[in-house]
Amino acid sequence: MQLCIFEDHNFNNFYPLNLSRPVYELVCGLSTLKEKLLRNFPSVKYSLHCRKYLEEVIKEESHNIPVNEIWDEVCLFLNGSVIDWQSLENLELHKLDSDKLFINGDVVIAARISGNNLNKIKSNLPDTFKQEDFAGIPVENTEVKAARFIWDLIKYNGKEITEDIKWIISKSTSLRDNPHQGNIYEGVYTVGKKDIYIESGAVVKPGVVLDASNGPIFIDRDALVYPNAAIEGPVYIGEESRIKMGATIYENVSIGKVCKVGGEVEECIFMPYSNKQHAGFIGHAYIGSWVNLGADTNCSDLKNNYSPVTATIDDKKYETGLQFLGLIIGDHSKSAINTMFNTGTIAGFSSNIFGSGFPDKFIPSFAWGGGEEMTTYELAKALEVAKKVMARRKKTLTPAAEEMFNKIFELTSIERNRRGFPG
Repeated sequence: MQLCIFEDHNFNNFYPLNLSRPVYELVCGLSTLKEKLLRNFPSVKYSLHCRKYLEEVIKEESHNIPVNEIWDEVCLFLNGSVIDWQSLENLELHKLDSDKLFINGDVVIAARISGNNLNKIKSNLPDTFKQEDFAGIPVENTEVKAARFIWDLIKYNGKEITEDIKWIISKSTSLRDNPHQGNIYEGVYTVGKKDIYIESGAVVKPGVVLDASNGPIFIDRDALVYPNAAIEGPVYIGEESRIKMGATIYENVSIGKVCKVGGEVEECIFMPYSNKQHAGFIGHAYIGSWVNLGADTNCSDLKNNYSPVTATIDDKKYETGLQFLGLIIGDHSKSAINTMFNTGTIAGFSSNIFGSGFPDKFIPSFAWGGGEEMTTYELAKALEVAKKVMARRKKTLTPAAEEMFNKIFELTSIERNRRGFPG
């Protein structure tokens, strides 16, 4: 049996993070959605299914994992937006001996497909899957949940930090025997020390407060926490990341590898290689990779009238049902010093945001400007900056990634055209 992790028809609800990766490569907790799902199938060969323009980049990043290939006579399709990964075990998918489709509402959670049914799918593989693609397969309803919007990942992040740490500790005799392997200077103050894990090579400087009374703290390999930072769990600090002097990191924060974070941060997910080094508040936010938030960048995450936050994707307003929602910003985007973002702002891929006042709550991909005026960020200039930024971290924008960059510019042109931007 082969496992195939796929995206469903709701992929655009994860804008703009979905532009440069499949939904299953998004982080919630310490790990990607894909990594959580694979815990249930440790010995099964698997493939990844994605939109065609992402294929070459995913092949580069997945290190010999097949992409958009189905080779076996039996395939277990698994929705990559499933967040309720532990409940999958209750479906006993590995024991199925006949074809079956598991759905939650209009969302396909999983499907066991074989024989002629599988041949029909293989003959016309869609980029993303919906229930109609499995027509004729016996259906069973399930309570297993899939994330439906990008803000669902923010909502569940605290729980997933806790569950991911439990899973890591259950697999690591070393961390169970010695949870504090890094260099912890004299003068570090800990609360709930048994729920604080510090990997080898990590450094925690004097004056730091680590408070795990409300949830665990995991500081990964070679991370550095500068003096007088305060961290309140659940929190994850990724490999080689830097928490700047005097930073305040509140609960439910995940910081990916090689990030620099300072100021005040609460209930946020930072993808790898992003910076928010200076003063300013960012809360209930999802920050893509290669993002830089300039000094004193702030976002609101609560409306003055305390009503639920609305958010706009593809010029459609959504009632999120959340009282708190801050900034969602795509890969390679930047904000200048003193930038202000309103509650529930969504900023696209590779936008450069600056100027006084609040920019619109929906900022197109490849936008240049702010509240007073906005135009198109020229593709050539955006690529030039991306290459410079990546080179500083000894990374290269590969030809496949550059082609993806070009394709995203093309795909998002409609966003800019609707607003009268040139190009």
